Amino acid sequence: MKKESIFFTITVSFILSLILVVASFLILIAHNFKVNEEKYLDKYIPLVKMVTRQERMGFTPEFLESLKDINYELFLNAKAINAITYNPKTKVFFERVHPKHHDIFRVLHLNGNNYIYLKRKGETFLLKDLETSNSITHIYIMLIFGSLLAMVVLVYLITLRKLMPLKILKEKVTTLGDENFDFECCDSTKQDEVSLLAQEFKKAAQKLKKIKEARNVFIRNIMHELKTPITKGKFLVQLPQTQENSEKMKQVFERLENLINEFGSIEEVIASTKQFDHANYFLNDIIDNAIDILLIDEALVYREFENIKVDVNFKLFSIAVKNLIDNALKYSSDGKVVIKTYNEEIIFENHGNSLEYELDNYFEPFFKNSDKSSFGLGLYIVNAILKANGYILEYSYNNEINRFSIVKQKKTHGV
Repeated sequence: MKKESIFFTITVSFILSLILVVASFLILIAHNFKVNEEKYLDKYIPLVKMVTRQERMGFTPEFLESLKDINYELFLNAKAINAITYNPKTKVFFERVHPKHHDIFRVLHLNGNNYIYLKRKGETFLLKDLETSNSITHIYIMLIFGSLLAMVVLVYLITLRKLMPLKILKEKVTTLGDENFDFECCDSTKQDEVSLLAQEFKKAAQKLKKIKEARNVFIRNIMHELKTPITKGKFLVQLPQTQENSEKMKQVFERLENLINEFGSIEEVIASTKQFDHANYFLNDIIDNAIDILLIDEALVYREFENIKVDVNFKLFSIAVKNLIDNALKYSSDGKVVIKTYNEEIIFENHGNSLEYELDNYFEPFFKNSDKSSFGLGLYIVNAILKANGYILEYSYNNEINRFSIVKQKKTHGV
């Protein structure tokens, strides 16, 4: 564990707290022992002096009775004395030995009672304090110490548990450079700061993973889309340089340029986390721009729509519309596409066969039908651009008519 680590700092703080708690406990125990010693000395020394004086004159029944009156009982029988002093359960609170006469004075404790043991000049006496000992201060100290110790340990363990996602997150973040974007550690639903930080890192890693996957798709498949215009251009180069062939060659290069622009646009949509500039544009202007990009005859596009305004990014939305028109013409049985509007929906219709699979499948890059024909990046780009502009694409098929509808995405409000 590194000294700069927050876990090292917390562990050191815990150890210091533990040392302080234990030191405080030992000081309190020592103080309590000192207080009890002084209390017992003040209480029992006068009694011992009285008994030793009486011992010179002999212990009379009246004296023994007077001891009981003040809640003390005197044991003179050696067997009874030994039964208490040598009992394994007997505890010695403290003892004093006279340095010169070697007299022994002890305070013993057994079964809730205190006993005063005195050995003087070969004689042994044992006095029982008939008052139940109520010195439970040390018990309170033990309880307080145990509670503090448990609390310190519990706080330490809870803190480590709270910070554990941070340690795991640190290890995971160091692997980002190796393009390891899997963050299984950050699925916690807790709302503390560390858990929220881990969740945000996981979201960022997932975003990076999507960007990496998108770029890998482009690297693997960009030649697929460029193959057709390049092949056509190579063929035209071998033909005589007529006006017609020159015009076709120009269209080939324009198509290549448009493809490159499309790749750049979709890369920008997928990789960027920024909000794109939106403004209100007439639908007719967007359709005109899409047709210009496609370089097709405007007569192939039937406009049966109300010229509504849409709040979108003009450049990106034009590419999405262009791809929908291009697909509609490519897979139309009559080579035409009809554009309509219904409320805020923008609808593209063409006659032809229905989609073979669910629409979501065609949102995958270069998804292929059962006949191995690829849809390229067309609907993949459309889906990404529409989402970036707050729209979704829906599909229906009825009476041999394919209908693709651009629909405003419903906003979800957080609780």
